[in-house]
Amino acid sequence: MAHPTQLGFQDAASPVMEELLHFHDHTLMVVFLISTLVLYIIVAMVSTKLTNKFILDSQEIEIIWTILPAIILILIALPSLRILYLMEEINSPLLTIKAVGHQWYWSYEYTDYEDLGFDAYMVPTQDLNPGEFRLLEADNRMIVPVESPIRMLVSADDVLHSWAVPSLGIKMDAVPGRLNQTAFITSRPGIFFGQCSEICGANHSFMPIVIEAIPLEHFENWSSQMFKDA
Repeated sequence: MAHPTQLGFQDAASPVMEELLHFHDHTLMVVFLISTLVLYIIVAMVSTKLTNKFILDSQEIEIIWTILPAIILILIALPSLRILYLMEEINSPLLTIKAVGHQWYWSYEYTDYEDLGFDAYMVPTQDLNPGEFRLLEADNRMIVPVESPIRMLVSADDVLHSWAVPSLGIKMDAVPGRLNQTAFITSRPGIFFGQCSEICGANHSFMPIVIEAIPLEHFENWSSQMFKDA
């Protein structure tokens, strides 16, 4: 969960998000080094005789600023491709959940269970309990077992939506008539918040996503209770 005056990303709650944070720091350092080098060259050209004809027409300089950017691109591309592969890899998911975006709420279907599904609406401000977050709380949370591979099937019923949870490193477009899939593993128990990340209409900012990760035995008790209440 983000907090006031926070800089950077939310704390990672999945292995993919941890990789994304490492990649962000790696790329930021590359950008910092490039900026430092460019600034040094500019200062040197202004304050010294670095602008003489020998330096500007040097074949060695031409070779360096052709090869060096290529090396930098490789240093950025290789870890990026690795993370893309990890994000697309779905191996033997324990649970499959279908999320469908509506104007303006989410509905969830646990496809491995018969008739286990519900709608999740935002809790109005006047109905919030002490300690709950405005515009982020939902009346029904998506419950998942912790440290278990979860496959998400994402679609929409009316217009474009986007199912996104920053702390889990997930952002998947919900397209009417199309079924997209992604996967995640929560690395720790907790409650993780997200929102629709597509401008889907007047109440775009009022369709939050709340995921609660709990131990597997508690998840089984919750699913059994849901069937009893149905």
